[in-house]
Amino acid sequence: MFKNLIITCFLGLVAIVLGAFGAHALKDVLSSSELSSFETGVRYQMYHAIVVLFVNIFDGFTTAQKNKISFIFFLGILLFSGSIYVIQLTSITAKSIWFVTPLGGLILMIGWLTMIIIFLNKYRKNK
Repeated sequence: MFKNLIITCFLGLVAIVLGAFGAHALKDVLSSSELSSFETGVRYQMYHAIVVLFVNIFDGFTTAQKNKISFIFFLGILLFSGSIYVIQLTSITAKSIWFVTPLGGLILMIGWLTMIIIFLNKYRKNK
């Protein structure tokens, strides 16, 4: 659990650093559309870092469930936000890695679906 919390805090810290970097260093480098895309990556990274923090401090999940959900969200953040950062900050184009961002988004959705299934199962057991 502490490993997940350390990774989560690191992801939150990186989201803040990248957000500040985008707001200050990239505002004159990227177009408004590119900057908006970059900010989307930062925002989704922070949203999901907060979710993973919740997951790992919530007593209603088993350790195995915490690890599974955390891994899914970590992978989704890496692919979704990471691909946006790569596209906006390097010469790699969206055309060459077009599938990575939506794949990351799908994995983030799977993380949410996993939590829904766990909560539904708990609800059914407590009925």
